[in-house]
Amino acid sequence: MLAERWPEVNRLGNETSPYLRQHAGDPVDWYPWGDEALASARELDRPLFLSIGYSSCHWCHVMGHESFADPAIAEVMNRHFVSVKVDREERPDVDAVYMEAVQAATGRGGWPMSVFATPDGLPFLAGTYFPDRARHGLPSFHQVLDAVVEAWGSRRHEVVDQARVLAEAVARRLEPPPTARGRAPRPAEELCVEATERLSSIFDPVNGGFGSAPKFPQPLLLDLLLRDHLRNPAGDSLGIVERTLEAMASGGIYDHLGGGFARYSVDARWDVPHFEKMLYDQALLARVYLHAWQLDGDDRWLQVLTETISYVLGELREPGGGLYAAEDADSEGEEGRYYVWSAGELTSVLGPDLGAEAAAWYGVTAAGNFEGRTVLHRSRRGDLARPPRIETARSMLLAARTGRVRPGLDDKIITEWNAMMCSTLAEAAAATGRDDWSRAAVEIATFLLEHLRRPDGRVLRSWCRGRAGLLGYAADYAWLVDCCTRLGELTGDPRWTMEATTMASRLLELFTDDEHGGLHTTGSDAAPLVVRPREVQDGVTPSAGSVAAIALARLGALTGDDALSAAAGRIVASVGAGLAAAPSAFAELLLAASLVEHGPVEIAVTGDRADLVQAARRRFVPGAVVAWTPKTTEELAGDGKVVAFESPLLADREEGFAYLCRHGACLAPIRDADALLKALDSLVASP
Repeated sequence: MLAERWPEVNRLGNETSPYLRQHAGDPVDWYPWGDEALASARELDRPLFLSIGYSSCHWCHVMGHESFADPAIAEVMNRHFVSVKVDREERPDVDAVYMEAVQAATGRGGWPMSVFATPDGLPFLAGTYFPDRARHGLPSFHQVLDAVVEAWGSRRHEVVDQARVLAEAVARRLEPPPTARGRAPRPAEELCVEATERLSSIFDPVNGGFGSAPKFPQPLLLDLLLRDHLRNPAGDSLGIVERTLEAMASGGIYDHLGGGFARYSVDARWDVPHFEKMLYDQALLARVYLHAWQLDGDDRWLQVLTETISYVLGELREPGGGLYAAEDADSEGEEGRYYVWSAGELTSVLGPDLGAEAAAWYGVTAAGNFEGRTVLHRSRRGDLARPPRIETARSMLLAARTGRVRPGLDDKIITEWNAMMCSTLAEAAAATGRDDWSRAAVEIATFLLEHLRRPDGRVLRSWCRGRAGLLGYAADYAWLVDCCTRLGELTGDPRWTMEATTMASRLLELFTDDEHGGLHTTGSDAAPLVVRPREVQDGVTPSAGSVAAIALARLGALTGDDALSAAAGRIVASVGAGLAAAPSAFAELLLAASLVEHGPVEIAVTGDRADLVQAARRRFVPGAVVAWTPKTTEELAGDGKVVAFESPLLADREEGFAYLCRHGACLAPIRDADALLKALDSLVASP
């Protein structure tokens, strides 16, 4: 009977999103977000139900199993609603608008997101997870559906009024912050000091990190503190970062067998994670471990960097060179099953003696720390270098783990996250001299430009199993500008700098907010939403504006294009009073503000001086640019004509030297690598 009423595969079966395809067999008559769903809701005069989540979201799976697979609930949804599934990773614009509705209505947010809206998309009831049975103060999803059906049928005017009120609240929340017109902007250094003081006040000195459980890695905040240490070596910033990096890499949030980080920890000690692994977390955490290693030379950070990159390139790499989005928290229907161990399992794999040593090293006990089993962690915090026997045990346990059912893989390739990881790889390859990382970075960027860019040049958001779709967002373009610029610096190939320049032009053309400055999330060619969203604050990932401002400032310095530098300044200025009022909410943008105010450190190396190039790359110099290509290189433009690319940083300078400049002021030419390092240290200590 059910098979006759609901097809085995609904409208989601042909989508590029693995999250949507997970629900292709639901009895719910799902639509993907788009004109068809909205037109159907208007024609049938039914409210929309939006379910927004992502493939590796544990509670999204729970609600799916409990409610969306239930024929009785599906029958109510199909009779009274037009139900829409949204992958927040493919549609960050839709997610941003309706997340604001959830937060305005409930004071909190999260996924799965459950939103009821009028046929024209105005939200009137918003929440997150609803259980299949009423519990813990939450109504059941069935009860929520019945209440909405009753209100829509008998109190429509109240629903419409509530929708207007909530839509207005969303619009206000997404408005750009007021600018500080008529006042001189506060100096970037002053804002950084205020931000670091705030972070010091919420630092957990026992366990590292900020605040209490649940604890999220905050790589943007840690990077801000590393930059502060360069300014004030006598302060506490480096100690806060080192304590946090040590605690995270020792805890169960870090995969001690295969490398890489889970998304967050449910406890204050970082020992029990929510097990999903996201590509963007690997990119940003690898970057901060790289910067810490560049700054203090601690090989523990290099170990974590290396193992994290090995995880990404070994487990998330598509054969063509792109990187998959995430791995799930669940396997065999259980959260964390793939990662946890019992003492008996260690003995079975390693034998009694080595098993006992490994159990002591990784904190495995009979009681366990997660539902009777143990998430591997280091009870002796900070002791990361594995003795030979423990390394043998690690290899044996990893081999044994490969025989388990692996967590689900979200195999879509997101432009933003791939370009983000490409930028980290380019930085890491430059600092360490790893040619394999350099090749991987080039392969990622090549994949993106070949598979996620249309013939007309428009960048797309995601690709999966040979199909690309959805228009790219400001963050996709911003990170492409950043990664292509860094590849030009890394390889010396002018193609990448030219690609970065093209992307920068399209970024500003499609996304600039002409009224308020800054960037919209969606392009001018995108279908309109209730509100045209824009990112303002930096969150788990940097806002598109922050990435764009940094990338444009750096690219402008490399190419001598003052228009790009000016655009970076406008993006920073658009944040206005918001940045001044809460600088710690703009950790990445603070670097952009510093670059706009002081200019990037410009390092030009002329002639065959690999030692000077290596010295320049080895140091952590936030926002610095490095030019070392030949003075003039011929390159083919898009129309097939030969053009000349020349970096003004290299022009008319004697070969065999390093030149350090900032805002048009240059030091004397430097011939010795040690002297270059000392000069760099002096420059970054005094912006």
